[in-house]
Amino acid sequence: MNKITHAFQLQVISGIVFLLTSVGTIAQPATANKKDTALNQYGLWVTGSVKQLQKTVSVNPAKQMVDIKKLIPSIVLELRYAGNNNFMKKKLYPPLTTTFLRKPAADSLAKIQTQLKEMGLGLKIFDAYRPYSVTRIMWEPVKDDRYAADPKKGSGHNRGIAVDLTLINTKTGEELNMGTGFDNFSDTAHHAFTDLPEEILQNRLLLKKIMEQNGFKALDTEWWHYSLPNAINFELLDLPFSELKEKSTIKKTPTHAKRKFN
Repeated sequence: MNKITHAFQLQVISGIVFLLTSVGTIAQPATANKKDTALNQYGLWVTGSVKQLQKTVSVNPAKQMVDIKKLIPSIVLELRYAGNNNFMKKKLYPPLTTTFLRKPAADSLAKIQTQLKEMGLGLKIFDAYRPYSVTRIMWEPVKDDRYAADPKKGSGHNRGIAVDLTLINTKTGEELNMGTGFDNFSDTAHHAFTDLPEEILQNRLLLKKIMEQNGFKALDTEWWHYSLPNAINFELLDLPFSELKEKSTIKKTPTHAKRKFN
């Protein structure tokens, strides 16, 4: 009886070891390369090579990083982290003339800009793609995941599917009054905060409505932050803006190509 029990225990242990090994293998992307995609201290796979991104895009065109200014020339950019006018009070990006988003997010913004044009309005972007290494820097002084992404999870910005933005009057170029500025870490910036003039509440509601109608999801604590809901389908990226702009990762998807989101 003891021999049978011992044999059974060995089988159970072997099975557990096999499962653990299998999970470790599954967790690593099939195309991962030590140089291109690294497993960081939090157990997250982070793509650090445009070459690796190109490989991913060849399999799934929806993962293209699209140059926003090329796709939507009329969009206004005020990329705060490329200057000192941000909560960190320092430059976190190099000087930029454009920014990037994954193709589904970029295409949705293009539709939104067209819809807003009929109202005499347009979009102003404060931030879109954000390298993962910058998220780690931004977390340190805040350490509150209501207002900054925890690097243990990564951000929708790092995945290229989140955007910080507001509405502007296209005739005057002025921002609509949203009650607070960008990166205001207070309850007043929350969507649930309603102790504001009706004009401000309507401006926030308009932005939220048109963003959500086009597939974005609002962040409860920041009226300016919207992202696609399927974040897990897009890899974390830590790619320099200069490489994104230079390399041939920004291509038009062939009309016959089918989008894949898994």
